[in-house]
Amino acid sequence: MSDHHAPYAADPARTRGRLHAQEESPGRTPFQRDRDRIIHSTAFRRMKHKTQVFVSVDGDHYRTRLTHSLEVAQIARSIARRLRLDEDLTEALALAHDLGHTAFGHAGEEALSDKMAAWGGFDHNAHTIRIVTKLEHRYVPFDGLNLTWETLEGLAKHNGPVLSPPWALAEYVAGHDLELSTYASLEAQVAALSDDIAYNTHDVDDGLRAGLFTLEDLLAVPLVAETWGRLTRTYPNAPKDRLRAELIREMVGHLVLDLLGETHARLEALQPQSADDIRTAGRPIACFSDAARTQERELKHFLRTRMYRHYKVQHITDLAKGVISDLFDLYLDDPMRMPPEWSGRAAHAAIPDRVRTVADFIAGMTDNFALRELARLTGRKPIEI
Repeated sequence: MSDHHAPYAADPARTRGRLHAQEESPGRTPFQRDRDRIIHSTAFRRMKHKTQVFVSVDGDHYRTRLTHSLEVAQIARSIARRLRLDEDLTEALALAHDLGHTAFGHAGEEALSDKMAAWGGFDHNAHTIRIVTKLEHRYVPFDGLNLTWETLEGLAKHNGPVLSPPWALAEYVAGHDLELSTYASLEAQVAALSDDIAYNTHDVDDGLRAGLFTLEDLLAVPLVAETWGRLTRTYPNAPKDRLRAELIREMVGHLVLDLLGETHARLEALQPQSADDIRTAGRPIACFSDAARTQERELKHFLRTRMYRHYKVQHITDLAKGVISDLFDLYLDDPMRMPPEWSGRAAHAAIPDRVRTVADFIAGMTDNFALRELARLTGRKPIEI
């Protein structure tokens, strides 16, 4: 255990290792190596053309899955440092947490899940595991990235124990036990909450930028109202665009400090002496206070009603679902419509393997590639590129 690590941190020197035995890199810990493999993966690069809420044709400044993941990694790493956790494992989990998302954000996932309903559905967390253990083809000796047990565990259950795993996760853990019934490491818990902090606050920024709601609308949210009131008293003559940036930053800082305070209190109560003590604690140890949880729920409710269900977003969402749904039908009807490396896999496969190969291909698409494919196959352009 490194001197600066707490006893409850994940220890790279005591990793449970990789499914395929490999000599470790002399200049990097196993968790640093995991992070580097994630950054160099094809799936990671594709995230720059996968949007969070808006399709990427709507503007250059909205967040993509890639910029969001970088923001989550920054928040998670700073929290990990304060809690004396393994920063590299925390960062690896933050960078990889969205690898399994489809094009067009949650709209794409819903459409693919509907199409896959008879074959076990589609779940982006489980698909992340599928990508890093099977679908990335970068190494001669094995499929996937051959990440450590701790990284795979964190990706599988960063939101808590998984008692009914989706098929893709169940298929993997049948051969490599990730102990789904327990909590994940504190590093994984921190990465998951950093995701909440990042997307809640940054969706406010994107929603304001897009004109889906106004600052005055937002002041109905107590966390926003408190923060804005403090800022306008401190900077009474500041330009609004700069105050808006300060607002987002202040909200992130408030939630980070609250998370640190509640987590320290839970650590004090538990007195964990190992990472396994965190796993078997029976409740999350990284957590917001009750007050901040309420604030976060209020903000989520505002974003759900005023942004995600806004008629402009809903219109694009409906079009995007149609794109994914139509592509699924076209490829399943004739797998030879897919590129050779995919059509070869699907053409002679039995159902459900053929269906799952089609889903794997679609899930990897960027927004623009999906739109180009539909135009190539049908001539239709429901969303202009």
